Order: sequence, then structure tokens, then C-alpha cells
Amino acid sequence: MAARREILAGVMSGTSLDGVDAVLADFTPGPVACTLLAATHVTFPSDLRRELLALQDAGADEIVRAARAANALADLYVHALRSVCLAAGVAAHDVVAAGVHGQTVRHRPQEGWTLQINNPARVAEHAYMTVVADFRMRDIAAGGQGAPLVPAFHAAMFARPGRARVVANIGGIANITILPARGDVRGFDTGPGNVLLDLTSQRHLGEPYDDGGAWGATGAVDAALLASLLAEPYFAAAPPKSTGRDLFNAGWLDARLLAAGWRGRAQDLQATLAQLTARSLADAVRAHAVDTEELLVCGGGARNAALMRALAAALPGVAVRSTDAEGVASDHVEALAFAWLAREALAGRPANLPAVTGASGPRVLGAIHPR
Repeated sequence: MAARREILAGVMSGTSLDGVDAVLADFTPGPVACTLLAATHVTFPSDLRRELLALQDAGADEIVRAARAANALADLYVHALRSVCLAAGVAAHDVVAAGVHGQTVRHRPQEGWTLQINNPARVAEHAYMTVVADFRMRDIAAGGQGAPLVPAFHAAMFARPGRARVVANIGGIANITILPARGDVRGFDTGPGNVLLDLTSQRHLGEPYDDGGAWGATGAVDAALLASLLAEPYFAAAPPKSTGRDLFNAGWLDARLLAAGWRGRAQDLQATLAQLTARSLADAVRAHAVDTEELLVCGGGARNAALMRALAAALPGVAVRSTDAEGVASDHVEALAFAWLAREALAGRPANLPAVTGASGPRVLGAIHPR
């Protein structure tokens, strides 16, 4: 009699605030860590996106607004889960669990807390699935950063004996996972990914992002401005470290443009910001993973051709390509990671990496909401 398939869902809405990615994957033990069954993307309604963005900063009536946004987001998660099950031809009751991270609106590990907008009980109730959520707080309680959480999954998916690799997840914020030929897995947030690029695109093009980096590619990098942006102390700080919109936001960028007396063309600014993402990431690789042979890129940044070229130029001798080349679509990696994290939580296995987050030891991550 064939073993029952171990099917889990993963749901992710990241710092870029573009929408919800949901995947369904089969983790039945076999030659690969998991097999993707289906994936879907649900775009944020414009009013919900505006509210989630506004909740990044202090404002009036925050508690009520956050609770309402959590319900609206939970309903979008339910829609995404139903859609991905339909696409895969899998019934909800056959899904072991869904890892549902929520939407990070504040991240203050130095103060011992982080906040993800979510209502996992509502998701469990209406999707009829066991839901695992609140992945960060146990690691933070153990003295860690609570982020990044994906390196353990990156190791399960992409580590190869004898090959020195780095996985770069470039969403709104960029992070790297260092997979050495031998030794411990390490990783940390390197700085802005797409967050500043998207901001500039919205301001000057009226578009949510610079498709493929085509507009930015028409500009020229301003070396003096780039140097002033790279002077941000976060880049030189030693890991473990994590960041988000709490630091890299419109206020951060505008203050630095003002200090630099910037009066250049918008496309030159975009080209410079792409170089900022590439350089800060490449500098981190050179400083902490000097033997790297391959850089595997996932997240929205993998679709930015100009950014990929900048990374390749900044890391001569390193093969730079998207995770698609490894058979895992770059858009699906992070949602798959949260399906894997849910699996680890249900099994009672620690899923944080203290060498990455700085926690005092391994911890089981996530709060479980039964179906």
C-alpha cells in the first residue's frame, strides 16, 4: 500500500507588498526535498496595499486598523489557498498544514519583538486547514533576530557536497544564505532588495515596479551618490543582523538624497539604486563567503535583468543565475520555505539556525492552529 502523500501549503506576502504567493508541495520522502504541485499569485487590492504600507509607520487608531487589515489579509490568504488547491486538484482535508507567515509591518529584534499582520485562526477556520504562523517570535525570545528564516530551507534545497554556493533572496529586502563546501550554513539580510527600486518606480513612472529593470537600465550610475548610500552603517555591521522597511524606506532615501544635494535624472537614480542592491549584496558575499562559486538568486530580483547583470559584474568569477536553473522557480522559493517550516513545526523539529539569527540555541518555530 502506497504511503499517504505529505502535502503542505506555503503562503507568503513579502516586503515588496505586491501580493500573496501560495504554493502546494509534496514533501513525501524521496530523492528531492519537495515537489511543487501548484502555485498561484493573488495581487493585493490597492486599498489593502495602501493600508499595509501605512501601518509600517505610527499613526492614528493603529490597533483597530491593524486588526481590520489582518482580517482582510487572512481572507486573501484563504482565497490563495483555495485557488492553489483547485489548481493542484487537491482537497483541503488532504493538506497536512499551511505555513502562513503574515505581513511584516514592524521588525525590532533589538527591542525583543517583531510584528506580522495576520489572523491565522481565521485562515484555519475558512480554509479548513491546520495553519502554522508566528514563526519569528520564538527565535527572538531566544535572543535571535527572528530573521532570516529561510536559510535552513535553502540548505535543504540547494546545498551540494563540495560546492560553495550562496542563495540570494531578493524581495523587498535582500538576504543571503551561505552554503559552504564544508562547514556551517550562515546567512543574514544584506540590505535593500527591491524596496527602494519599487519606490522610485512608483514615484516617477506611476508603476509598481520597473519591469525587468528596463527603465533603470537607461540611466547611468552616479558614483558619488552610490558611495554616500553605501556609507549606511548597517552594511558594515557584523552579522547576525536583519532589517526591513523600518530602516530602508522613503525617509531613509530622501534624507540621503537631500544630504547629497541630488538633482539628477530619475532613471540615473534608479540605476544607482540597482547598483546599491547589487553592491551591498556582493560586498557581503566577498566579506563572508570568499570561496563562493555560484550565486543562486530567487525572489522578484531574479526577474530584474539589469540587477542580475550588476550582480554578475560585481562578482567576477562567480556563476550568477536564478534558482530556475536548479528546477525551482525563483518566484516560489520563499512560499515553499514556509511550507517546509510548517512541516518542521508539526514534527517538533527546530528550524532556526543559531549561526544565522544569533539565537542562544535551536528552537521549534511557529504556533499551530488546528483545522
